Amino acid sequence: MTPDRFHAVTSRYEKLRIAVVGDFCLDRYLEIDPVKAEVSIETGLPVHNVVTVRAQPGAAGTILNNLVALGVGEIFPVGFCGEDGEGYELQRALKAIPGVRMDYFLETPLRRTFTYCKPLVGPKGKPVELSRFDTKNWTPTPALVQGRLIDSVARLARDVDAMILMDQVDLPETGVITARLREAIGYIVEELPDLLIIADSRRSLRGWPPVCLKMNAAELAALVGSEKALGLEDAKEAGLSLARQQRRNVFITLAERGIIGAAALGTASHVPALPLRGPIDVVGAGDSVTANLCAALAAGANIREAIELAAIASSLVIHQLGTTGTASVAQIAELLPQLQS
Repeated sequence: MTPDRFHAVTSRYEKLRIAVVGDFCLDRYLEIDPVKAEVSIETGLPVHNVVTVRAQPGAAGTILNNLVALGVGEIFPVGFCGEDGEGYELQRALKAIPGVRMDYFLETPLRRTFTYCKPLVGPKGKPVELSRFDTKNWTPTPALVQGRLIDSVARLARDVDAMILMDQVDLPETGVITARLREAIGYIVEELPDLLIIADSRRSLRGWPPVCLKMNAAELAALVGSEKALGLEDAKEAGLSLARQQRRNVFITLAERGIIGAAALGTASHVPALPLRGPIDVVGAGDSVTANLCAALAAGANIREAIELAAIASSLVIHQLGTTGTASVAQIAELLPQLQS
């Protein structure tokens, strides 16, 4: 991608309207100072003293954060939180972000707020994450909540430039992306075949409606029934086969091997990963790819250009330690020459 083409694509971001449909969680970071370690008088167990608490939107919220960092004009989160303290923190964090429209975000007493509580210990810049404390929903999403979400997606579909679907929960039917919602997406695709929709699921993308699919290498192997990781050429062929089945583009992240973009009516492109520049933390890298693919494609980029930008963004994110990072247009521009070298 040339600098002129980069500017032509990214300059359109501020006019984009993108919906993010999925499992929004609260990422709560507890920063522990090891110097202030104590032993409990009552139990004799170690006491980890928390000196700073940080909270930010996670899961689908990480995709949203990356869209914000890119300067996307309007972002519509579609999801839910509970009527609890974590839900209050999550909504407050979302409402404080410029360009985020909360009209379709549901607060409900029928769900708990999905939360990742992450204790961090060590010096700033090089913290170590201890065992997490997670809060999840373990029962099926109530029909009333599902209906509200489906109505929101249907209304938004005609009013946005693109839509991202993020299925983060481990237990099927307990989050935002249920079988009913996927069925509704199928009807939307029939009515609005030109609407860009990109889906990502940590469980499986098998049986999804004809939308663009984004997955990692392990998810690709599971999807095609391979018991071992696929080589680069095999991954390209598998991606093309999926793209033809979906009649939509397919994107595959390969960690240190880069990213593949397979066109529904064409060939597969591969962009290598940028060299490492120090310690890394891969949390959030996949979400940065999803956000950058969506923004770039919605702004008129071709597949090759989109995966180039996504590869740079993920390289920036993995070098941000102790947080789920993002990449701005200015940061991506700085690394663009490295991809071309």
